[in-house]
Amino acid sequence: MKSIFHKSEIPLSQIFVIRHLQEKHFDPIWHAHSEYQLFVVLEGTGTRFIGDSIKAFKPGELVFTGPHLPHLWRSDEAYFGKKTTLKTAGIVIYFSEHFLGDHMMDKEEMMLLKKLFDRAARGIEFSGRTREQIISMMKELTTQQGLQSVIQLLSILATMAGTKEYDYISSKAYTPENTPGETDRMNIVYDYVLKNFRRKILLEELSELLFMTPTSFSRYFTTKNNKPFSKFVSEIRIKHACKLLTETDDPIAHICYECGFNTLSNFNKQFKEFMLKKPAEYKKAFLSI
Repeated sequence: MKSIFHKSEIPLSQIFVIRHLQEKHFDPIWHAHSEYQLFVVLEGTGTRFIGDSIKAFKPGELVFTGPHLPHLWRSDEAYFGKKTTLKTAGIVIYFSEHFLGDHMMDKEEMMLLKKLFDRAARGIEFSGRTREQIISMMKELTTQQGLQSVIQLLSILATMAGTKEYDYISSKAYTPENTPGETDRMNIVYDYVLKNFRRKILLEELSELLFMTPTSFSRYFTTKNNKPFSKFVSEIRIKHACKLLTETDDPIAHICYECGFNTLSNFNKQFKEFMLKKPAEYKKAFLSI
């Protein structure tokens, strides 16, 4: 297992790094790093974890995260099949918080950018025309080099800093306090739940994998994720249900059991608690857009 924190992605000879990712699936490891990261999904679907937030992702998602904010874009299980023809694609930009120099951020001209960097501690998801503009600028940046590429990066940051078309992602900022051992444990939990959420998952199963008692595991998970394990599993199931409601014509009863719920009434109740709408209302609202 990888540690949640790793060495810089950026060579000392460069101000920033941009990569055009094209793989069968995105990196399935829960991790964090010391750089700011701007990431757009161009192809692929799955479940996104940033801080304590869980959300289904799809092409067009644009997210900016600050240093040490744990994250994971976990592709759907279909992307891990040996014979699959599915693939993922995205563009990611990494840069250091000191890429403009140690004292530049204290200047008046940098006030908006400094506020943007502060907001990134919780993760930011962009929307609307701003999102489309930034994605277009990122695609242009992949073709540029030298000083022109630095100017383009600054233009992207200026656009991000000046817009109100964004939402916070995680409910809180994260600090680099996790040890490699804790990170390994969380990766085991995430991987196990994402593979088994369609059936009943017992605390004993995870606690055995982590060599803990069920009580110790429950307390540990709540502390590290800002939510009980049962709520985490329910949220995974409901986010998957949202995906099926909007992307298929499957009956709600079928979706209920496909997502791991035992009864339709329990599914309706928990779905409304998370999404503030019943499944039928959610689907109707989506179709009306």
